[in-house]
Amino acid sequence: MWQVIGQDKVLSLLTQNFREGNIAHAYLLAGPHHIGKRTLALNIAQAVNCDGTEPPCGQCHSCRRIAQEKHADVIVTHLNSNVEISIDSIRELQHLANLPPYEGKYKVFIINDAEYLSIEAANCLLKILEEPPSKVLWLLLASEETRLPLTVISRCQRLEFKRLPTKEIQKILIDRYNINPDEANLLARLSHGCLGWAISAMKDDNLLSQRAQNINKFISLLIANLEQRFACAQEWATQFNQQRRAVIEIIENWIDWWRDLMLIRGSCEEPITNIDYKATLERQASNLTMREINDFIANLCLVRDQIIKNINPRLLLEWLMLNMPKVEN
Repeated sequence: MWQVIGQDKVLSLLTQNFREGNIAHAYLLAGPHHIGKRTLALNIAQAVNCDGTEPPCGQCHSCRRIAQEKHADVIVTHLNSNVEISIDSIRELQHLANLPPYEGKYKVFIINDAEYLSIEAANCLLKILEEPPSKVLWLLLASEETRLPLTVISRCQRLEFKRLPTKEIQKILIDRYNINPDEANLLARLSHGCLGWAISAMKDDNLLSQRAQNINKFISLLIANLEQRFACAQEWATQFNQQRRAVIEIIENWIDWWRDLMLIRGSCEEPITNIDYKATLERQASNLTMREINDFIANLCLVRDQIIKNINPRLLLEWLMLNMPKVEN
């Protein structure tokens, strides 16, 4: 059975494909981080290799091996700390694609963060997609699909993941996972429509602990001197070279914080994200003008967009620190 929740349109299409035996040689799974793309990719890999009567059964030997990520014919490629996915990585997959399946029915290649394919890697992949070997399935996972060449997108069947309404996520957390309503409300707001993030945060306390550390940093930076701000910029720039996605998420969380300040300053408190920090947000908002808040949100969005394009992260973050409003302690 499919493990993804709330993506009925996508699952209906896939179910029809498998029922009719009309499986594409490549799928593009498009949607934000933590929305279920990787879960569905593994489900699809299970479905094409399943020995049960209604794939994916989740119980047969192949399904269990794939769920444990131990199946020899299901290969997952990650961006890791690299700036992009290199042509060498795709050439290695190309070589493996020309070999017959070892223990299953299909060889399945899952490419996470496919939007970070280098130009050479994308062109190499395009050749494989244009002349696909039999019994080979490609699954491209992308959070920013507009960065992928249109030629690659056109060779894939596109599956678009939609964000879920906050109330729907809250209900799922309460009904399926027995979370108390207040905690479910907070996780649903923080998830931005991505149920996978809410479930991960429910199971892993480190996610909320890291969020608390980030928020403490946001609060302190507003009253920090320039030396302290530049030290933070250097810290995040160094981290970006090792965990680029983690730093992008910090900036996105920072945007959420300042959006909440804008909402409170504008007397529109109901949709704020960081509801558990409402009192702190109110204190900070009282010391800022709406113009200062709007200008800094625009700067944060600009830095996020530029840092994704591999512009020097330290210069961007230092510029951001220089242009941040300062309030009295």
